[in-house]
Amino acid sequence: MSDSSDTTLILVPGDGGESKRYRFSPGRVRLLKRAAWVAGVVGAMLVVSWGFLFARSLRVAELESRVAALEGDLAQTRDLAATLEALEARYAQLQGLFGADVGGVDSDVWLPPPAGTRGSTSAVDRDDPTPTSWPLTERGFVTQTLLEGADATGHPGLDIAVPADSYVRASGAGTVAEVGEDPVYGRYIVLDHGNGYRTRYAHANIVFAEEGAVVRRNEVIALSGNTGRSTAPHLHFEILLDGEAVDPLSLVQQPA
Repeated sequence: MSDSSDTTLILVPGDGGESKRYRFSPGRVRLLKRAAWVAGVVGAMLVVSWGFLFARSLRVAELESRVAALEGDLAQTRDLAATLEALEARYAQLQGLFGADVGGVDSDVWLPPPAGTRGSTSAVDRDDPTPTSWPLTERGFVTQTLLEGADATGHPGLDIAVPADSYVRASGAGTVAEVGEDPVYGRYIVLDHGNGYRTRYAHANIVFAEEGAVVRRNEVIALSGNTGRSTAPHLHFEILLDGEAVDPLSLVQQPA
């Protein structure tokens, strides 16, 4: 006989079949309530934890995207640093060219102007175009002086040892009379200064000026090298007066 305090659960099938009755005592009902409460709490905790994990996964994806962007910025920064380092090295080279510290060489140095923009020399240069300036932006080392004699034994100028790609400058204002290359001189340039004076600069890696161009005193006209008959990088420098070799050291003073 059932207790009146029992709880009865009746399930009626929708197809008209026999209904089923389930009777639960008060103790079992309380147990079921507790189980339902626990299940609800656990379910809520799972929903909260899943939501938290989902939010964290979104955060991780965002952080990964930011890390990738920062890595790209870092690569650009490194490229910029390399570019700045190269520019600083070039700037230091230009400082040396313009007399920041060139071992006593006159700082009045001119870079070659862009093609097609050359003008006439200054009034001072036209008044005295005699080649009297040291033909380099650094002191260098004189390894051979002028030796008079036959072509086979003589040496018509100075050999000045300098690193390859050192700046070669015009010893005086003038006009480019010749630019060429041969087995002895390598790449060379000849300037006509007027009054019978000409200068030759040989064994260059690169010659900047073109034939017919007007250059200023101390204008950079070439980069030194090791072309032609040469055993080491150096500049061969000649001064000619009416076609005859003149001792360059009689007109040009090597910096101390």
